[in-house]
Order: sequence, then structure tokens, then C-alpha cells
Amino acid sequence: MYLNPEARLRGGPTAPAWDGAARAFHAGLPGYAPTPLAELPDLAAELGVGRVLVKDESSRLGLSAFKILGASWAVARLLADRFGLAGPVGTEPLRAAVTREPVVLTTATDGNHGRALARMARLVGAHAYVFVPEVLQQGVVDLIAEEGATIERVDGDYDEAVRRAAKYAAHTGAELVQDTAWDGYERVPAWIVDGYRTLAAEIDECATPDLVVVPAGVGSLAQAVVTHYRGRAHVVTVEPDSADCVRRSLIAGQRVRVRTGVTSMAGLNCGTPSSAAWPHLLAGLSGAVAVGEGQVATAVADLAGLGVAAGPCGAAALAGVRRLPLDRLGLDRTATVVLLSTEGPPPTPGTT
Repeated sequence: MYLNPEARLRGGPTAPAWDGAARAFHAGLPGYAPTPLAELPDLAAELGVGRVLVKDESSRLGLSAFKILGASWAVARLLADRFGLAGPVGTEPLRAAVTREPVVLTTATDGNHGRALARMARLVGAHAYVFVPEVLQQGVVDLIAEEGATIERVDGDYDEAVRRAAKYAAHTGAELVQDTAWDGYERVPAWIVDGYRTLAAEIDECATPDLVVVPAGVGSLAQAVVTHYRGRAHVVTVEPDSADCVRRSLIAGQRVRVRTGVTSMAGLNCGTPSSAAWPHLLAGLSGAVAVGEGQVATAVADLAGLGVAAGPCGAAALAGVRRLPLDRLGLDRTATVVLLSTEGPPPTPGTT
């Protein structure tokens, strides 16, 4: 693992102040409600801390993951800019604009982001064209297709799917809504990160964390959490040991690309940290942990036994905190730990 307990006290890169506009937009979406923050005293006793709270994203806006928070806000901002609408605006003005001028939204995904984008495309009357890596399970692909998206499976990993989506957007005029950044592509990923902060704002209404544990793919959610809790709480990321690009980059002191494989944590199966997220992660993460398949399977079962329905990505937070030396972060029996369970078990295609 990587540990840097002093990171909580660092200033880090300057980030725009969060004005809450994203949350106001989310509140207008069909089915919005803050997701549960479940208190699990058995886990607090196990870890030797005061409280363990699990932010359960298994029912976020009718989907099974947090990703719709970023995708919806980015689409709203992108289309408002495209059509010259005074934003932020709700879905009905966006749908009216798309009716006059059809829009294709495109992205690459390991699963939940693509499904969220496809859902948002459906809400505003656009079409989604989604690129997926070859290792993505067919059941996950089917869920994206059920939202009305066109799917293209790529002969390669997630990073290759991202390249293909960017190329498709450049050649066709489709709007790229990607949740990772690179040089020259920062605006939309920044909106996605902004959208994710709704999740942290909901936590603040119920608890004051000393540690937040975040499953990390390219690091955009971790960027949102680090930015939100700068100077207030430790933030630690968790990744599969087969795709731990954030942890290895932190150890190297620079962004590195890792070769990915097959993992049950499909949404975390990413080989390169987002360029926009990286400075925030380097300055602000107190730790990064890699976990194995067996550890995550145990965490899934343990959370289920405690009444929290978590998929492998979501349960990674519990698997990761179990590996942390909490005393080295200065945490004791008075500490409050928040675990982000970023997804629930994927529903069976055809049931939603």
C-alpha cells in the first residue's frame, strides 16, 4: 500500500468553489433522493473506530451506481453550451433543443458510466454510442444496450476504448462525455467531477468523517472527494491489485500506465489515472490500497449480511479499509469512517 498521512494538511491544487448548482440540478431529475448512509456498529468494533458509515449507491436515481451524478451534470452543461441555453437547465429544455437538432453522445466505459450516459441520453432524447473493452461482461453490456445505446466492443482494454471513443467523436461530430481527462480534454471531466460532489454534500448533512475510503478507477470520484474534504478528512483509494494505476502512480511520483487484466471489479479496471485528477490525488491522498478478488468477495458477503447490497466495486472500500493501519492515520475509537459503496450488485438484464 501507499501511505502519506500528512496529505490531509496540504493545500493541493486550487479547485473552483462548489456552488451546489449540480445538486440543485440532480434534485430535479426523476427519482432523486439522497442515498442511504448506513451505520454499521459491527464494523466499527472490528476496525476499532467510533463509527463506520457506508454510503450506499445501489439505488442512485434508479440505477445501481453513483455514475449518473457525473454523467447527468456533464450532459446538462454540455448541451446548454451547445444550444446557447442559459444554464443550468432541466431536462425538458434540453429535450426540446435536441428535438430540433439531434445529438449523439459518446463515451467509453467499464460499465456504469456508459449505462448512466445512455440513461441521460434517453432522458433528453439524444442517442448514445458507447465503446466497451473486450473483457467487459456481456450482462453489463446488455444493461447499457437496454437504455437504447449502440454498443461497439473494442479489441483492447479500457484505455483503448477511450481512444476509440475520442476518435469517433472527432470524426462524426458526436459529443464526447468521458469521465477521464487528458491534455486538451478537461472541460467535460471537470463537470463530471463537479457532479460527483453531490454525493459528498449528502454525507455532510449526516456526518463529519475523519476518513473517507473511495474505490478508484481513473480517479475522478477520488478527485471530487479529495477536493471536497481537503483539510478536513483523510481520503484513501482502493483498487484491484490487477489494475492499481493510482497506487503505482503515487509510489512512482508520476502518472504511470499499468497493464490491466480480468477482475470482478469491472468499473475499477483502468490502466491510467485521469490527468485532471492526478495533481489532486498526488497532493491530497492519505493512502492507496490494492485488494484481491478473495478479499472483495468476502467484503461483498459481509456487507450483505449487514444489510448493504454491494457489488465488487462498492465492497472494495470495505476490503481496503481492512488493510489500512488506521493508527498510522491517527484514527482511534473516536474516529468516523465513511466507506463509499459505489455500486450495488448489477441487476439482471431485462429487469429494469
